Amino acid sequence: MRKNLYFILVGATCVLLVCIFVFGKKPKTSVPSYKERSSGLELSGEWLNTKKAIDGLLAAIEQNPEDTKAMLQLSQAYIQEGRVTGDHAYYDKAAIDVLDKVLVKQPDNFEAMCCKATVLLSQHHFSEGLALANKALPINPDNAFIYGILCDAHLELGNYKQAVIMADKMMSVRPDIRSYARVSYLREIHGDLPGAIQAMKLASEAGYPGLEQTEWTRCVLGHLYECSGQPDSAQLQYKIALKQRPGFAFAIAGLGKIEKIKSHYKEAIAYFEKAKTLITEYSFSDELTDLYRLNNEKEKAEKNAAEVIKMLSPESDVEGESGHGHYADKELAYAYLKINEVDLALKHALVEYARRPENIDVCETVAWVRFKKNEINDANILIDKALKTGSKNPVLLCRAGLIKIKAGKLEQGRQLIKTALETNPFLDIELRKEAAPFLATDK
Repeated sequence: MRKNLYFILVGATCVLLVCIFVFGKKPKTSVPSYKERSSGLELSGEWLNTKKAIDGLLAAIEQNPEDTKAMLQLSQAYIQEGRVTGDHAYYDKAAIDVLDKVLVKQPDNFEAMCCKATVLLSQHHFSEGLALANKALPINPDNAFIYGILCDAHLELGNYKQAVIMADKMMSVRPDIRSYARVSYLREIHGDLPGAIQAMKLASEAGYPGLEQTEWTRCVLGHLYECSGQPDSAQLQYKIALKQRPGFAFAIAGLGKIEKIKSHYKEAIAYFEKAKTLITEYSFSDELTDLYRLNNEKEKAEKNAAEVIKMLSPESDVEGESGHGHYADKELAYAYLKINEVDLALKHALVEYARRPENIDVCETVAWVRFKKNEINDANILIDKALKTGSKNPVLLCRAGLIKIKAGKLEQGRQLIKTALETNPFLDIELRKEAAPFLATDK
């Protein structure tokens, strides 16, 4: 939940589009059109208003193909639609297509450059997004939007000192939901979970209740409570988010995670299966793989695991192409581990590592795959890189502890595992089982 903070950047802008333009048939234009929502998302008043606005924008572009203002607003609406529906494969490409038309006409259009950089980050093209954001910065160096993009790009590339500088600059320009969310994540990865929770509270309070970006932020707050071993507080946040935004898939999934913590696997499965029907989001299926196994539904687990790989794979092998598919190799590495395809997991982990070798999450991924391949020396080197920011993420600490023990550093490993379980006693059950033998005093 904590990832992809750059998506917040455009949410408020897109909400302002509603009721600006007139009713009418979906016009035929030279730019991509929208998809009708489904799975209940089409019933909301928000969608009716958004659709009217998009139809108006399409009509304006049809009438005047040189209307770059309408094109820019359309691209922002498409970025938000991708976020609401989860259909990033369609909407990110559609947004890029529209933005490229603007940038051909106006190469120095600041907003178009920022929006395109935002899409590039959502597709995990972090280096490309950073380059474009750096190009945009001199055009408007007093804009909070650009510093948020730069913060995210540096974060994902592992340039953590630069990310802190950009977040501080963003806060000085405009302290709001977007800047508080970034401060929260920076605190989290630097080992300050209480501070991360405090900042994410400010983020959720700064947003308008019921808007997608506000309730997404509230769900991130719930995730932070989970990481801190406070499932009751997490559950409360998910319930508030669901009350403010009925049918919000991430809040429904959050309640599923709470049921999983309680070992109520049947109930957890029901929540995740419901969330899965609402939007396209691979992590829901990924969670279901684990839950089906815990509930002794082996056939469903295997089918689901294959589905996750299929969801991720088409977007993973686009390096070197001119198109903008999503890079998903880190996610694929974990997906292949779940079906014991360790060689394929390593292949994708190394592809991701080649892109961003300083990112702590990527280092953790490669270290964990190396550990599963019993390549302990390499795993030990990489897990040290993953620990460099002082993160207290319980999963990271537990994995690091297991690697250290296998590398012969028994006491250091035990302490890492102990800290992980003290931070979150409700850690993933399989990881707890793997770590349990090394906490016994006679070992």
